[in-house]
Amino acid sequence: MSFENANYQWQQGERRLRSEPPERRPRLERVTEALVAELRRRLGGRFSSDELVALYDEGTSWCLTVAMKVAPEDPAAWEAGVVVDAAFSRYLREAADYAGGRREVGA
Repeated sequence: MSFENANYQWQQGERRLRSEPPERRPRLERVTEALVAELRRRLGGRFSSDELVALYDEGTSWCLTVAMKVAPEDPAAWEAGVVVDAAFSRYLREAADYAGGRREVGA
């Protein structure tokens, strides 16, 4: 997957999360934040946007395990197109080659 495609998909996850009804958002936010913490654990300190895309390409089935632990009674909070994509979008902001809402080529 290209960076552009992944980033678009991740941004759509953020958009979907923001458009969720207010009563559902706190649980979805908890799941998303747990996924961001797991991304931080998996990629460590300094990482590139390409490394994040590569991790996404490897598969995100591990995300379901995290989501089920955080919200075991709410399968709707496991929706990958919302929580997984939003988590990747948020973690992208910490990439060494990403700043100001875009990727810095050659960084």
